[in-house]
Amino acid sequence: MADTIAAIATAHGVGSIAIVRLSGDDALPITSKITGDSNITPRFAHLKTLYNEDQTVIDEAIVLFFQGPKSFTGEDVVEFQCHGGVIVASMLLDALIKAGANLATPGEFSKRAFLNGRIDLTQAEAIANLIDAKSEDAAKILAKQMKGDLRNFIESVRDKLLELIAYSEVTIDYAEEDLPQDMIDQMRDKLEAIAATLQKSVHASKQRMVLIDGFKVAIIGRPNVGKSSLLNALLHYDRAIVSDIAGTTRDTIEESIKIGTHLIRMIDTAGIRNASDTIERIGIEKSLEAVEDADIIIALFDGSQELTDEDAQIIKILEDHEDKKHLVVLNKSDLGQLVKEGDLSGFNLLRLSCKEDTQSLIDALTQLMDEDNHTHDNTLISKRQIQAVEEAISEINSAIDPLEMNELEIFSFHLNAAIAKVASITRPMEYDEVLDKMFGNFCLGK
Repeated sequence: MADTIAAIATAHGVGSIAIVRLSGDDALPITSKITGDSNITPRFAHLKTLYNEDQTVIDEAIVLFFQGPKSFTGEDVVEFQCHGGVIVASMLLDALIKAGANLATPGEFSKRAFLNGRIDLTQAEAIANLIDAKSEDAAKILAKQMKGDLRNFIESVRDKLLELIAYSEVTIDYAEEDLPQDMIDQMRDKLEAIAATLQKSVHASKQRMVLIDGFKVAIIGRPNVGKSSLLNALLHYDRAIVSDIAGTTRDTIEESIKIGTHLIRMIDTAGIRNASDTIERIGIEKSLEAVEDADIIIALFDGSQELTDEDAQIIKILEDHEDKKHLVVLNKSDLGQLVKEGDLSGFNLLRLSCKEDTQSLIDALTQLMDEDNHTHDNTLISKRQIQAVEEAISEINSAIDPLEMNELEIFSFHLNAAIAKVASITRPMEYDEVLDKMFGNFCLGK
């Protein structure tokens, strides 16, 4: 990996500072060409003038040199902190490429850090997810992963499985000896304890995946109950068209909004009813798809009117999706209340007027999302990790019967397979394709 790579590490757009990153064997010589100075001390901030190849000035910037292997990638790394904005950073990147650097591919810095042993896959995935974290809770989980918490857990499980294989292999070497029954019982108990620990981690991780991926909240209801008004009130600006004409919203409208410590995706849907209009029917189908995809459903009813057959359709949707979290809201409380508690029996009702105050809804929504914030130290943060652990559990369970029957070769086969599945979470044996796919999803400069 002799080539030296460069990329802009900060987000595209206007800002006070932009960071351009350089990594590889020629990082320092290329920096010397750009600054005209070869005397750059590692881990000191240098204020340098940066030049193009024709010696025209690009910018005056802070230059930081991190000498390998004590750097993020394990190679020589130079970071330029230049003035923000698109133009200056792009000019600097062009100058670095002309001086001998190659443009980095997405995730290439992190990939080099992994290949050079600076991080493992759990830390790499944590870095990628932290950049796109959808809640403060997710950021805390991912920060622990970056410090190696999950790696340590996986290594402890691997060591326990290796210990069990060691007992088996010794007995296989002395084929005339069978494992004593008390030894088999102890090994089975250890296997079951390992499987239970892994299963607990999988269960907790699936519950917390929504913290990593972010909540999707769908607002549903019949036409003219105030869905678009509610979205506008939560966003504090008029994003959706509001009209007294039923069926004004023909398509789903999605916007991101921060509620509590969570960045959520709020989806305003078309009013659900029996429609004859082709376009409206398509919008209603999309509304139903949004319900299927949502983590939380806000079912909105017009509290100032008696419930209709169309409202009954909304109640049926809630009943059909009882596994999903939901809030049942009676809107238009400023116009009086005709809907009674008994009309929506079985649901906790929230009364409000979205034109006046939505704080009670915000509080209820925050409480629902915070319910997933239970503590678990061994959280798996990707579907890849969860699948690997589930497959390891399956192999462990498959090893128990051969152990009971003293078929130790089969027992060892399943435990070796379990170890391979667990090890794939941190550093798989055959990982070229996995790495290319995973690091390719990173942003440039990371």
